Amino acid sequence: MGDVVNLNRFRKTRERAERAKEAEANRTRFGRTKAEKERDRKDAERRTQTLDGHRIEEET
Repeated sequence: MGDVVNLNRFRKTRERAERAKEAEANRTRFGRTKAEKERDRKDAERRTQTLDGHRIEEET
């Protein structure tokens, strides 16, 4: 005969592992320092200004 398994414990352990996996994914996706966010914001702003500066206006 097999071992007795507590199904509630098994379920809770499985759910805990799933939450930990999701938390790891969120840390990877959203876990950036303030300096990294600021650098990305400035890079995006610089790219926008450069693109707008090279735009050719047509006279109508």
